[in-house]
Amino acid sequence: MKTGLPICKWLWEAAQFHGVAVHAYALMTNHVHLLVTPVGAGTVSAMMQTLGRRYVRHVNRKHKRTGTLWEGRFKACLVDTGRFALAAHRYIDLNPVRAGIVGDAAAFRWSSYASHANLRCEHWLRPHECYLGLGLTAEGRGRAYRDICANADAAAEIGAFRAATAKELVYGSDAFKDQLAATVERRVRPGRKGPRRG
Repeated sequence: MKTGLPICKWLWEAAQFHGVAVHAYALMTNHVHLLVTPVGAGTVSAMMQTLGRRYVRHVNRKHKRTGTLWEGRFKACLVDTGRFALAAHRYIDLNPVRAGIVGDAAAFRWSSYASHANLRCEHWLRPHECYLGLGLTAEGRGRAYRDICANADAAAEIGAFRAATAKELVYGSDAFKDQLAATVERRVRPGRKGPRRG
């Protein structure tokens, strides 16, 4: 499997080993964004541990240093399907543009944008159903994805996705949040502030 970058190869190997499908990625200078689907509980954490250990060993060996690199554990949120998953795709792939690293997402080689835009083939990525729904052919999906990314007015979408990730909540519809709240023991929405005391 060729990816051109060791970190992409390591991500693919860790994902394969732990049974995690990687749909989108952006490898930034100080953080990583991923859209993934796990096969079971704990597999994303295990994948991130495997990837993190390998990357830390590589950096420490290359720069003749010791110790950790990360400030804390990764943050994650559950993402609804449909337009929410597509928005997460777009958020991840356009991150280098928002960060001012490139003016065109296709110019950033360390993200999945070029693959989704049908400009590069990365067989190790597993297309999400929301992406597959953009067209019947690779060319049609690529064209539709380029249009979606070029014409998105996503300020509210970006804020909602960032808030859900930062607080490890759920990014999705109210119906999806209600369904999860009834079946899992985890917060799906921000807590309400109580009355001030004192």
